[in-house]
Amino acid sequence: MRKSSFPLRNLRGVLILLILAFHSFSAYIVSQPAETPPFDRPPYEWVAFPIIDSERWLGFDLFCAAQFLYLMQIMFFLSGLFVWQGLLKKGAMNYLGQRLVRLGVPFLIGIYVEMPIAFYATYRVTAVDPTWSSYWSHWLALPITPTGPMWFLWFLIALNILAVALFRFVPGTGSVLTLPLIARADAHPSRLFWILVVLSAITYLPLVAIYTQWKWIAFGPFEVQAAVSPQYVFFFLAGLAVGANGYDRGLLDPDGMLVRRWPLWVSVTFGSFLLWIIPTALIVKGPGAGIPGLSLLGDLGLVFFAATSTFSFIGVFVRYASERWPIIDSISENAYGIYFFHYVFALWLVYALLGLELPAVVKGLTVFVLCVLLSWGAALGTNATLASARLLLLRRRTTLAGQPSATNAPLSETTLSD
Repeated sequence: MRKSSFPLRNLRGVLILLILAFHSFSAYIVSQPAETPPFDRPPYEWVAFPIIDSERWLGFDLFCAAQFLYLMQIMFFLSGLFVWQGLLKKGAMNYLGQRLVRLGVPFLIGIYVEMPIAFYATYRVTAVDPTWSSYWSHWLALPITPTGPMWFLWFLIALNILAVALFRFVPGTGSVLTLPLIARADAHPSRLFWILVVLSAITYLPLVAIYTQWKWIAFGPFEVQAAVSPQYVFFFLAGLAVGANGYDRGLLDPDGMLVRRWPLWVSVTFGSFLLWIIPTALIVKGPGAGIPGLSLLGDLGLVFFAATSTFSFIGVFVRYASERWPIIDSISENAYGIYFFHYVFALWLVYALLGLELPAVVKGLTVFVLCVLLSWGAALGTNATLASARLLLLRRRTTLAGQPSATNAPLSETTLSD
């Protein structure tokens, strides 16, 4: 494995852990409603707040708020990094076919199998009749299709289709991706940063005036965050452009200015978070609701925080995560599977701890640790099963063809790793 790939692998592993932490801690934040919303009552707020515990800790509010503002942007950036090289290697239609299977099948299974199991825990919190048969009748009667974290998969499919269209039908795309603005981001990372910030602000500011920061819109099983979704597109395309120039060049250059000046980027990131949270807190609490421009200041803080967080993570990990971290490497290798399975474990673990009189910190950390272990184990087991099935299929094909079976041939990739 090339040394240049370790920072990205380690970053992917850490980001997955942060996603699990976000879903593990969100039941214990102070700003949650007083109790779990009723299952059958519009606007079905339990989709956003599936289970709410009476134990709360303000530290979880700060953590979850920060993750909410940037985590999916950097996930889409990281997803885009590998797309262009994959298109060059496999070709447009072969690449698209593999992505549709790899993302589409888990999306359908997640929506129609996993999410009903996960949200059964939510139903039981407020249900008069907690049996599965009663739940299933209520579930089928819902006018919505709750997707949980599976929304990320369909949106990523859409972005991959966009990338394939650019690769196949826009001949000049490759030349654009190698422009000095992108290829020389090692010397001038701030130029790419400002493009992301300006594009994000242009789309986010008018949308957040219509929708709130937390508002989701849905068309059947296709859910998305209304105000923030354009940012996901821009960060994905930025990742695609950076990755097209290589995984140790441009913005990812170990000797580049982003890596050398990582303390500055981290400092600006903390400042951007304050720029968001102070106006937001003043508006939510009431004293700042009538102050002109305060809401705009907070919205700009969100845009800056998402971009500075992404650049800070890249700078820090390229600088300090250039070696294999065994545990994180395994988590990264199984990141897709962990993401796929974790929500069921998170909700049911929160539900299991509802009746225990324990501090919120203890409950949150317990849910997080168990969620990581169970999701990790499920991903490892699934990958091993799928790898065995592929190996048996390969042996059968070679046997039918009259050739020796490659029983010891390594598989190039597992299905639930990315």
